[in-house]
This record gives sequence, C-alpha cells and structure tokens, in this order.
Amino acid sequence: MFEIQNYSSFIIAILLFQLFPGAGTVVILSATAKNGVKSGMSAVLGTLTGDIIFMSSAVLGLAAILQNYPHFFRGVQYIGAGYLCVIGLKYLFTKTGNDESHKMAKGLYRKSYHQALAVCLTNPKAIIFFMAFFPLFLRQDSHPMTLLLMMLHVTVISIIYQTLLVFIGNSISRSVKKWKYTKVIATRIAGFALICFGIRLAKNIS
Repeated sequence: MFEIQNYSSFIIAILLFQLFPGAGTVVILSATAKNGVKSGMSAVLGTLTGDIIFMSSAVLGLAAILQNYPHFFRGVQYIGAGYLCVIGLKYLFTKTGNDESHKMAKGLYRKSYHQALAVCLTNPKAIIFFMAFFPLFLRQDSHPMTLLLMMLHVTVISIIYQTLLVFIGNSISRSVKKWKYTKVIATRIAGFALICFGIRLAKNIS
C-alpha cells in the first residue's frame, strides 16, 4: 500500500517505537501533570516539530554527515545528555507554584514547547534511526513521494498516540489532584527520570 513495502509491519513498527517510553514521553507527561492539557499538547507539538526536522534531515542525507564526522556527532550527543540532566535538576529543585494567570499560562505553554523540541533535537541518533528505518520499507521502484507518505504516517500516528498520552495523563493527574503533594511528586519523578535518561545516553556514547 502507498508503495510502502510490508505496510502492516511498517505500521506495527511505528506503534512499537511510540510505546517505548523515552525522554520525550517524560517531558509530555510532566508538562501535562504540572500545567494541564494545553501545556501537554504544547510539548507534543515540540516533539512533533523535532521529529519532522529529523525525518526531513534523514531524507536529505544529513545522517551521512553525522556518520562521517563522529566527533561532532558525539559532541551533540553529550550536549543532549547534559541538557536532559539540566531539565531534570530544574524539575527536582524548582518550586511548583499555582499561578494560573493567562499571561503566565502562555509562557508555560511556550516553555513546554521549547523544552520538548530541545530534548528531541539534542538526540541526533534519531536522524540515524530514520535513515535506517525508512529504507527497510521501500521498494527499489518506489516513487519519491513514498518517503513523504512514510513521514506523514509517522507524524499522524505520533499525534494520535501522544494526544492520548496527554489526556490519559491529565485524567490521572486530576483524579489524584486532591492529594496535596501530587504535583510536587510528579514533577520530582519526571526530573529524576530525565536525569536517568541523560546519564544513560552519556554512558552509551561511543
């Protein structure tokens, strides 16, 4: 279908990749738990923007540049690992307030978007992943538009999954909202998880 080889396997693979939790998932859930659905959706938009940039870069062949300059690649990876740890530390030690003003909310939404985008962009392995992933499902006679259709599939499935993640996370957050320290605990857990992701990423850099 759509000149995509092993179409059903392609869809299943995308779903499995979405279900595997990563730093982006933590950022989305944390933004939702802290500031609600709009903040969570801002984080979703940030991760989607990063994915689209990476998919486009992979199609344009930037993955080959990263592979040919391993020191640059490792440098970006270390920056990404450090950035995750910095966000995690902020989540661990920043006080969680309850300012619900409209102006503050707008700032929070922008912050959620930029954090999610930055977390995505500081993981250059994603370019390599898309560069290796797409050819698995391309035929030799595939039309150039097939790559765009594959990117569209990834984007649509990501939107659906991450939107569900936001609403489920918000529902859980609201159900335990009466517990005084829920927001604080959720924020601290997210911070710890991001630091763990950053450390794991740094350890895996070769």
